Amino acid sequence: MIQQFSDWLVYGVFGLDTTSHLGTAVNFFFYDTIKILILLFLISAVMGIVNAYLPIDRLRNFLTTKKLYGFQYLFAAFFGAITPFCSCSSIPLFIGFVKGGIPLGVTFAFLITSPLVNEVAIAMFLGTFGMKATLIYTISGILLGVIGGWVLEKFRLERYLSSWVQQIQAQSEAESEEWEAEHIPFMKRLPTILKDAWSIVRSVIVYVIIGIGIGAAMHGYVPEGFFEQHLSVDKWYSVPLAVILAVPMYANAAGIVPIIQVFVAKGVPIGTAIAFMMAVVGLSVPEATMLKKVMTWKLIGIFFGVVSLFVILLGYIFNIIL
Repeated sequence: MIQQFSDWLVYGVFGLDTTSHLGTAVNFFFYDTIKILILLFLISAVMGIVNAYLPIDRLRNFLTTKKLYGFQYLFAAFFGAITPFCSCSSIPLFIGFVKGGIPLGVTFAFLITSPLVNEVAIAMFLGTFGMKATLIYTISGILLGVIGGWVLEKFRLERYLSSWVQQIQAQSEAESEEWEAEHIPFMKRLPTILKDAWSIVRSVIVYVIIGIGIGAAMHGYVPEGFFEQHLSVDKWYSVPLAVILAVPMYANAAGIVPIIQVFVAKGVPIGTAIAFMMAVVGLSVPEATMLKKVMTWKLIGIFFGVVSLFVILLGYIFNIIL
């Protein structure tokens, strides 16, 4: 429905050509902006309900004090794998986790894995590259989330969350304690929950628009054949170069698989191509722009740096075993 509305608005009302770079970019911008804002509102509302009825402090204490032997990162990464979100669409749920006080490493495990692995991308990857490459890609995507989340948790990065996040965390805990103490019924809580959800949307809407605008420009105007030309030679630096070139891009895993197929057909090593794919869907300038509302630039830099290093390492491994 959102895609149909975007098509009608851009191609019907605005009269832009469906095959033009401008039409593609503007359509992409309206579709993703509307989708993400709706997702953000709905997920914020759901997390508000969860925070109101679930003793979130107990869940937080359970995740931080119990000996779970790393399974909390595996659960978060697996949850990320079964949610069909791109990197920017994952951020609303990430904000919900952070708002509820879920440990930051666990939320990072979800944020890393969610855009990398989903059922549509797996099906397309299977049809394009076969069972072996698909299994390796899927398992490595989940492991990347688990290990990345664990490493980032060890850095104790909570102090680098933005003051806005710390404020909504405190507000959420205070409201939950008040409602629990006074036994306020759900229908009386609902207006406050929806108001808080809308407040979150208003707080991040500028970041969403800027981020999606950057992604739309990249989506519509990157010259055809640019990446094949620069990555087709199998040099030692091709994998890190692929990751660096991918960061300004923005696409979901299902959308990038056909492009990766073209890369490989034109001589790009498969590990280099997969590293490019992981960086496109898992790290992007639009994602960083939206995360700025939640994190300081230092935390964003640490997150991008750690994930980039793991993606580069996986690219080299894929080039050896595939």
